[in-house]
Amino acid sequence: MRSIMHANRLHLLLPFALPAAADAATALHDIRSAALDRLIARATLLERVIGEDFQRTLPHERWIARQFGATSSSSTGAAADEAPLAPYMLRADGGEPGDATWACVQPVHVRIAHDHLVLIDPASLELSDEEAGALLAVARPLIEELGVRIEAPRPARWYLSGDDFGTLAGASPLRASGRNIEIWLPHEAHSGERSRAWMKLQNEVQMAWFGHPVNEAREARGLPAVNSIWFHAQGAARPLRSPFTQVFSDAAATRGLAITADVRVAAPPASFAALNASAGANANTNTNADTNAPATTLVELDPFSAPYIQQDWARWNAAFAALQGDWFEPALAALESGALAELGLTLCGDTGSVTLAVTRGDLRKFWRRRVLASLFIE
Repeated sequence: MRSIMHANRLHLLLPFALPAAADAATALHDIRSAALDRLIARATLLERVIGEDFQRTLPHERWIARQFGATSSSSTGAAADEAPLAPYMLRADGGEPGDATWACVQPVHVRIAHDHLVLIDPASLELSDEEAGALLAVARPLIEELGVRIEAPRPARWYLSGDDFGTLAGASPLRASGRNIEIWLPHEAHSGERSRAWMKLQNEVQMAWFGHPVNEAREARGLPAVNSIWFHAQGAARPLRSPFTQVFSDAAATRGLAITADVRVAAPPASFAALNASAGANANTNTNADTNAPATTLVELDPFSAPYIQQDWARWNAAFAALQGDWFEPALAALESGALAELGLTLCGDTGSVTLAVTRGDLRKFWRRRVLASLFIE
């Protein structure tokens, strides 16, 4: 029986799957990646973005924003640092951004180092909805008193809109995590200066949370206190177009972009086999697809972010190995059989990304010899 994905295209977006060259030997220690090695060796290189050390957005954020037309520029060079994803995240979380400009704001922990402050990965806080809701109840009136609109369809992810924040540029939390926060704090895009309006709001919230029962209970359990808030992804929603007929992702930004573009969105399947089953069950649900164009499915898989940020290369290595059997090997088999027309791969690090595409015909191009190590970002 012919696969439902016959003549279709699959694109895998893999945040933090591309280690820096300095970390590669440790990250890929003892990995056996025959399927991925063959895919990379035979693939066509579509795009390589090196990025810069001090860009405030992440390469997978910039890539997905460009795919849907959410940025004002189509540039892929290092100068392009746009990922205005907050309004789409708000939509994915159940809110409605309208025409306003929104920023995403998250409760975070900032650790005091020897002579500077360091942001820790927000996911590592293990903040429950009950804890976040209690902290939000204290912060909301302080924010609204300053004339800032707040929407919080999820307790641990808020959205702020205010005239004083309109030109602020913030850094993605995972871009700043583990680093001295000084250069990553929100600044005025046109001048580079710190925003007094944001610093006032941030200070008000920090003081209200100091000694809060939630934080006292967390510290008693050995967990970090929630002692600050982080501003990022500011932008206004615009009409979007989608190059994908369906999107599978857990990321709020990606889900919100797909919802805005009116294409089907769901959680990522556990494997390529599960994707086939899901595609078959929902083959005719996308009313926004061009029936004359080849169907392209986007799957965003993100087992790498936390171990990458924490430099836990054993866990990163294990996640990479799991993808071999769940995705790379069956995708390669589907290409070889003709059940899959094309496989796209976008592998990202924390500054750059590489996008490849491979077809069944490419697999026969034995003279192509690209190796995984050639993709690493310096």
